[in-house]
Amino acid sequence: MSTKLSTQMLSKPMQQQGAVLIVVLLFLILIVLAGALAVRQSTTDLKLSTSDQINTLLLQSADKTNKNIEQSINGDSRSDIYTEMLSRSGPFGYFILDKSAQSNEYVFCLRPRGRFFDINKTTIRTADGGSVVPNTTGYCNPSKSEDYISSRNTSMTQVNVSLTPTTASDPTFPNVTLGQDTDKVSSVAYSFDVNSTAVLPAYGDTKVGNTNCFAQTTRPIIATKVTDTLSGCMSRAGIPNTTVYQQVDIENQSQRVKCVNYGKGSGLLCTLPSN
Repeated sequence: MSTKLSTQMLSKPMQQQGAVLIVVLLFLILIVLAGALAVRQSTTDLKLSTSDQINTLLLQSADKTNKNIEQSINGDSRSDIYTEMLSRSGPFGYFILDKSAQSNEYVFCLRPRGRFFDINKTTIRTADGGSVVPNTTGYCNPSKSEDYISSRNTSMTQVNVSLTPTTASDPTFPNVTLGQDTDKVSSVAYSFDVNSTAVLPAYGDTKVGNTNCFAQTTRPIIATKVTDTLSGCMSRAGIPNTTVYQQVDIENQSQRVKCVNYGKGSGLLCTLPSN
């Protein structure tokens, strides 16, 4: 009798200890799950923050390039950079003065630590992927420190300039300046597509197999597939990249009749039409 009682008395504490252990394990599982969710959420937030910083850096690099080009064309016509931009060897003068250049691309790597454009380091890319003169100095090269935007060797920007292709919806003679003879270069307003592509080469190899992504076109109309373009090739290689497109119109206004706003100065008045 006493032995049986002792067994019952001993068995109850053992059952109670087991129940406490199960409860503790359940709490531990909940804590681990909560911790895992917190870590996952913080990792996602970090990725979003890093992605946003990368996009901002690339956008600033590409946009700064377009501003430099715009300032060089709209600036002092006596400056060296203006002369180089519009010379036969420059990115705009090449297309204006060479009628055989219609389907080509003028390529140079932005090197802002010196002069942002070096006329001796350019490449004229043909539609078939070659170059007018075998020359690849215009393409950005991740192995060259001077091709990066800054000495931190983080980002680099390549500029591809080409003539804006005409479409069936364009009006007749859309680029001819009224009042001038069409045989004069200054009578034509040329439209250019300027694609500035900023990349972060530190994230991987800028080549896909034997294909150099920097040597690819920025003109979708001559690319058979998306990966044949500069941006598409970089994305396939896993390289963060951003392309800023800008259409640029250039014409010589030295022979145009200028007018002034109504009530200001003299000459031909710019007034609203009567109907």
